[in-house]
Amino acid sequence: MRNHATPYTVILAILLGASLASAKTLLQQRDALTTFLESRAKTVATGAVNPDTWADPDSSFRHLPMSGPSAPPGAREADRIAALPGQPPRVNFDQYSGYVTVSEQHGRALFYYFVEAAYEASSKPLVLWLNGGPGCSSLGAGAMQELGPFRVNPDGKALSRNRHAWNNVANVIFLESPAGVGFSYSNTSPENHESGDTRTAVDAYIFLLNWLERFPEYKGRDFYIAGESYGGHYVPQLATVIVALRNLGATSMNLKGIFVGNPYLDDYKNTRGRYEYLWNHGVMSDEVWGNISAHCSFGRLEGKACGQAKASFRTGDIDRYNIYAPVCIRQ
Repeated sequence: MRNHATPYTVILAILLGASLASAKTLLQQRDALTTFLESRAKTVATGAVNPDTWADPDSSFRHLPMSGPSAPPGAREADRIAALPGQPPRVNFDQYSGYVTVSEQHGRALFYYFVEAAYEASSKPLVLWLNGGPGCSSLGAGAMQELGPFRVNPDGKALSRNRHAWNNVANVIFLESPAGVGFSYSNTSPENHESGDTRTAVDAYIFLLNWLERFPEYKGRDFYIAGESYGGHYVPQLATVIVALRNLGATSMNLKGIFVGNPYLDDYKNTRGRYEYLWNHGVMSDEVWGNISAHCSFGRLEGKACGQAKASFRTGDIDRYNIYAPVCIRQ
């Protein structure tokens, strides 16, 4: 039986971001992320190494199904959102949210929020959005703070339109992934702390298969995968699964491309990219950047001179993830 939660209940929880319930949720997510990181550190320390799934993806993923089971009658309409609490008038696109089961055995289900394009949705591509982390919510962050159709007003009770929303040009799925993140879950509780990149990619692929049965008009539609941060892993890995199965003739997903922002690819190389980005955008002077690049190798170990060079730079009161965002000044 398919798991389903009403969109009103789910989105209302997001809108009450300043409430005690939200604070408790944040603490729970923090604890889950801490457990995840400790588990990963323990694995590295003990030298436990899993087989390289990505070395031969054709063999690694050939066992996966090529189509999902037929959607239960009325599944799509059951997911339809009549209106979000506090949404502005004259919303001209359809919205859906709900759960898609990706493992019957473990009771693992992923939550999604889907917004169709505001204009000519039938001719627009389909985009899957994945926030990173690991542990960041694609609903709370991606949909409600970044590229979704709405923004939560300062009063925490109403929504306003985001004029830069991606559904101006595409149909967008925001997926909470992996299980244990946001509203996605597993009934086998230890699984929420043992997710890895391979299972995350496979679950996302199974999600897409099952979701396309619920929304069959998107089969064969131009499809893109996008994400940020640890999405630098999630996005290309999911694409690898799809391409491998397409090479075997096992999927008809019309994957056209991927795009990632602020991608977490390598811990040490990312450090260089962070400083170089600030220099390229005029936040850091040529002198400071020259000093950092001269004394830092951006490897695992750095000398004292590198630390001093980095310490000479202060970012200031800006959002390093959105340097052009307006600054809130305390009165």
